Parts: sequence; structure tokens; C-alpha cells
Amino acid sequence: MAGHEFSEPADRKRQVADPSATPRAAEEPRHSCDPAFRHGVVVGFDGSTSSERALAYAIGMAHRSGSGLIIVHVANRLPTTVWAGCEPPVFVDVPDHRTEVLGLELACAEYLAEVPWILVERGGDICHELEEVGREYSADAIVVGSTHGIVGRIFGSVAGRLARRAQRPVVVIP
Repeated sequence: MAGHEFSEPADRKRQVADPSATPRAAEEPRHSCDPAFRHGVVVGFDGSTSSERALAYAIGMAHRSGSGLIIVHVANRLPTTVWAGCEPPVFVDVPDHRTEVLGLELACAEYLAEVPWILVERGGDICHELEEVGREYSADAIVVGSTHGIVGRIFGSVAGRLARRAQRPVVVIP
């Protein structure tokens, strides 16, 4: 079983910090998740070497537990400079065709034949979106690859930030 779920259009603008706005759940309902993937394994995947290792581990974990695999790709979102007049920052979705490419690569991958899987695209903060998908699917665990390099040391790694704030187990693959 293979599939794709694209929750938000790529050309959509959304305000991030507006204290007068209604809660996000009221204004942007998410699509209901497929019950076949409830209590599955969420894995962050962007095609990098570390995310490929995380995917391999998550496949084994899902296979051993007899659950589904929820592969999450968080699309690029760039902040715009809209600070004039004390307006809140706005994030603009950059067209990210990488999810489509990753979806095609995953659909052709023989190693995914062992488990049912779904590809979910999100836009925004990687940690927040992985935890949100984990909550929506009542995931048993979130699997991510470790971040190497200076960017992770300066801004903090996704794995480290996710491990500190997640409400479910986080497995970090080196």
C-alpha cells in the first residue's frame, strides 16, 4: 500500500504569529488521517543521507511492530520581511517540488514493499510539523536522522529540539 497526502497547497500564505487570530485548529482543519496508519511510526525524510538511515530504521521498526509508516517531508518555508507597521511575520510557501520527486522515488523503492506507508507533506517548522503529524496519527514513535555540521551546532539540531518537546518517543539515528 502506498500513498500520498498533500495537506496544504504550496502557494498558500499563512501568518505564523498573530495573537488576535483564532486557534489554528478552528481556521485550518487538517484532513483526517487514514485509520490504517494509527499508532504507526513517523519518520522525517528529506532525501539526505541521515534521513535515509532514519527511513531504513523506521521501516524495520514498523515491520517488526506490524504498523504503518508515515513518511513526513516538511517543505521549505521562508520568512518574509513584513515587519513594517508592527505586522506579524509571515511565512511564504516556496514551491517545493522535492516532495513530488521524493514521492516518486519512494513509490519505486523495493525496500518499502514490506510495510504500508504514506507520504505526508507539510510546511513550517520541522519539529512542530513532525510532532503534529505524530499527534494526528497517534504515532508510537518519531524517527529522525541526526544533524551534522555547523548549522545544527549554531541553531540546534532538529533531533535535539524534537526530543526536548515531543510528547512521544523520539528515536535519533546517527
